Amino acid sequence: MALDRKSTNSEENSRTNLSDWSALIPVLPATGRRTPALYRELRRLIEAGDIAPGSKLPPSRDLARRLRTARGSVVAAFEMLIAEGYAVARTGAGTFVADRVPNMKPAAPVETAAAEPAMPLPGTLGVAMADARTLNLFRTLLSRHLVRPGPEHFQYGDPRGGAALRQAVAAYLRQARGVRCEARSIVITTGTQQGIDLVIRSVLSPGERVMLEDPCYPSARAAFAGNGLDLAGLAVDAEGADIGLAVPGARAVYVTPSHQFPLGVTMSMRRRLALIDWARETGGWIIEDDYDSEFRFAGPPLAAMQGMDDSSRVIYLGTFSKVLFPGLRLGYAVIPDLLLETVVALRGRSDRSPPTLAEAALTDLIREGHFAAHLRRARRKAQAARDALVAGLASAPGLSVDVPDQGLHLVARLPARLDDVEAVEIARKAGLGARALSSMAVTNPPRQGLVIGFSGFPPEVLHAAATRFAAAIG
Repeated sequence: MALDRKSTNSEENSRTNLSDWSALIPVLPATGRRTPALYRELRRLIEAGDIAPGSKLPPSRDLARRLRTARGSVVAAFEMLIAEGYAVARTGAGTFVADRVPNMKPAAPVETAAAEPAMPLPGTLGVAMADARTLNLFRTLLSRHLVRPGPEHFQYGDPRGGAALRQAVAAYLRQARGVRCEARSIVITTGTQQGIDLVIRSVLSPGERVMLEDPCYPSARAAFAGNGLDLAGLAVDAEGADIGLAVPGARAVYVTPSHQFPLGVTMSMRRRLALIDWARETGGWIIEDDYDSEFRFAGPPLAAMQGMDDSSRVIYLGTFSKVLFPGLRLGYAVIPDLLLETVVALRGRSDRSPPTLAEAALTDLIREGHFAAHLRRARRKAQAARDALVAGLASAPGLSVDVPDQGLHLVARLPARLDDVEAVEIARKAGLGARALSSMAVTNPPRQGLVIGFSGFPPEVLHAAATRFAAAIG
């Protein structure tokens, strides 16, 4: 019976086994009587609440050894605490702080844990699609590497990331996106945002001018602005960003040519070639964020602009956050040789190396064909969610929707009477997540509209939320 009670009562065990007394060991004077000094120090710790009521005190032999004093001095100090009600002795178990301590000071206010973030509303951007089959596979692959862990998991690795994952990513990018790359030029990141920051700090200096698509991905804009760069907006139309409107003296341009965020347009071939010519002629850099390129619902994915560049002026960025899940925290950058050493050195200083366990599982997921199968399922889910959202918005008077053939979001054009910031609040009250298009402007006059995501939510939930919003603005 005693054994059963001990094995199941974890709360009692936690009260009777102090995890580490190292920070609480009393500091005794170099000279003078040890017993009274130890008694005063222990009593002070108990009264202050540093040793909680019910906690077990260290064994007298252990405390004596650590204090380099006679065990008898420690035993005598414990007996004084017991006599005054600060401690109790339990035969065969040891000495414990009393449950009710005399003269105990009021406990300092306990900091409450931050509330768990609320579940995102349907339509919120940046929510990935959970796929039970992929999650089960990933769990199996992680277990495979935990059961027989390789030496790479017990040391700091290559700042670029493990060679196996870089080889798998390079092969995938060559085949699926037409990127010119080898494993040596791949740098594994924690996502596109880290890739942008590494490039900024490796290539650009505060005060230099950078052109951004206008409107632009807000997190990218924040990264450039946060590094003290001079931002200039590059207008976007039906053909994508127009480099013919480039501002003088720009050192780099940030673009999402395959699927512009937020407008969803694809940069035309003539615009792509013009942008590559600009980089070659000016010595500028093109930062290509291949945003949502995997999710194309009509025809094969368009080739990346990096594969068209023969002057090595394009820095290519991508992530697994959208196609798998953000919690994985793995992305990639394809870095030109001229910048590789600088970027890798910065990666090593700022983040040492990527997580090898997640890398190993992801490598297997790609190499064994599971990733390709996951993408096929994810595209079907995304298309169904898109169609449900569009159908729900269809009944809104004066609202027009740009139905995308790629990506994980759409843009809804509002009736002239409705401001997009006001519309965001109406949507929120209707249970639909949306972002104001006007908030994504860089330097050009802001456009009006709503940016609504359709990834990560069941079609019926999206349809219901969109229908409520349509009724609210009717």
